[in-house]
Amino acid sequence: MLLFCVVAIVAVALLFDFVNGFHDAANSIATVVSTRVLAPVYAVAWAAFFNFIAAFGGGVKVANTMGKGIIHFEMLKAQGSTIVLTVIFSALVGAIAWNLITWWWGLPSSSSHALAGGLVGGTIPAIGLEGLQASGIGKIATFIVVAPVLGMALGLALMLTTAWLIHRLEVTPLKADRWFRRLQLLSSGFYSYSHGSNDAQKVMGIIGVVLYGTVWTDRTFHIDWWMIIACHAAIGLGTFFGGWRIVKTMGHSLTKLQPIGGFCAEAGGGATLLFAAGFGIPVSTTHTITGAIVGVGTTRGARAVRWGVAGRIIWAWLFTIPASALMAAAAFAATRLLTGLLG
Repeated sequence: MLLFCVVAIVAVALLFDFVNGFHDAANSIATVVSTRVLAPVYAVAWAAFFNFIAAFGGGVKVANTMGKGIIHFEMLKAQGSTIVLTVIFSALVGAIAWNLITWWWGLPSSSSHALAGGLVGGTIPAIGLEGLQASGIGKIATFIVVAPVLGMALGLALMLTTAWLIHRLEVTPLKADRWFRRLQLLSSGFYSYSHGSNDAQKVMGIIGVVLYGTVWTDRTFHIDWWMIIACHAAIGLGTFFGGWRIVKTMGHSLTKLQPIGGFCAEAGGGATLLFAAGFGIPVSTTHTITGAIVGVGTTRGARAVRWGVAGRIIWAWLFTIPASALMAAAAFAATRLLTGLLG
């Protein structure tokens, strides 16, 4: 029975990874679609490919943070397999529910923060506040601000630098457009690679908690190669079948982009994600690319950015962790009640 439950929870974790890719597909392809460099079907295939190949160079620092840096893993493991499985199941339910709600609303919220919030909400009713690691949660909370600001700064700086070079080299607008349509294929691939290197790792950490907290309690926590391949495959497939509602918000409603702007936004966003992954910090790819797009848009003046849309996105960011935590806590209570009734 335990083995069946473990397999089922791992399957739900991979489903979350699929939903993550589905939900975040817009982040990877919004700019390349809005600039009409690629048709949507080719754009998602391109993004899914780079999401997957990140498995072969993205590392596992973020996975270790997600598995042992938000909750006290050893403390949770000491409660027994049933509690471990209930906490992780509740966390995944809370995160998936919030992702689907914001997808339906067309809001680019953070799958990363939804999962972190789910872990918090599932852990507190199980072992209390002492089961949380303040330092890990603090890093994630800090990067709610840092990631979009850094993405915005890099997007703005790249756009200004690129525009200055074009002016200095006396490149005609037609030629510049042709160049950046080709370069945007590279920047889009780079962003999708960095997206996969950060986001896919989060579920690896969750799977690690499930396995090393239940059937592999005698083993040292680490991320196996099959977890890496499975998680990248799941997020890649999710990206391929991704959500077009958010593409409209990211690629059209927030600001109008040209190929040069799309290139700068993707390059700035991708650099920010790789920087965070190198330090093992689970950041929001959604926040990052949104900040980069806003940074590029502001080079054409404050009115070029639709600040009302940006405000709706920020509200979704602020509510993600508490909302997913509440949903996870409710799922924990419901699961405990149901298992108690079933004996």
